[in-house]
Amino acid sequence: MRHGEALGLVGPSGSGKSTLLMVIAGLEAPSSGTVNVCGQTINDMNEDALARFRRDNIGIVFQSFHLIPTMTALENVAVPAELKGDPDAFDRAAAELRRVGLERRLDHYPGQLSGGEQQRVALARVLAAGARVVLADEPTGNLDQETGSAIIDLMFALRAESGTTLVLVTHDPAIAERCDRVAHMRDGRIDGVTGEAGPAVSIGAAATGP
Repeated sequence: MRHGEALGLVGPSGSGKSTLLMVIAGLEAPSSGTVNVCGQTINDMNEDALARFRRDNIGIVFQSFHLIPTMTALENVAVPAELKGDPDAFDRAAAELRRVGLERRLDHYPGQLSGGEQQRVALARVLAAGARVVLADEPTGNLDQETGSAIIDLMFALRAESGTTLVLVTHDPAIAERCDRVAHMRDGRIDGVTGEAGPAVSIGAAATGP
């Protein structure tokens, strides 16, 4: 993949899409092959090195938001930047929340936010951390169609503005078509790729499990 590209991952349930995201993030080991992300081969990294790699390069947007319920939107977004030692973590967090249209919700807790607002917080969190690669696992799965469409529009707009690389798991053909390339998965392997792009974030691995 080239830097700034959007890659869609499609395939039947159990084909390995979510597992491949976890392999790219270094959260699961491939059953074979080599995983090279952002110019780094991550297969042989120990847990500490993988944690640093994720901190510096990877942002994950989950279907279920995964916000910390006892923290405000501002605190949730600031956490990854704080862990990187950014002295301006809260300023960056506030700026990204304004960018996703939540400037009036900074002090609200996840339980006080709608599903769409929580997913906007999740997007702001990966952007504030300066992620080079954003991994999105069915980010509209828990949202109604209208809200989901708005989140996808926002995600692609933010990707274009930030120049981040996006790997997006989706069951929706219309969403997949918005990506630069689409990888079709079956039985834990990439069965084919449509579209063209040059290499930058390369992945040569078999996923483990469904």
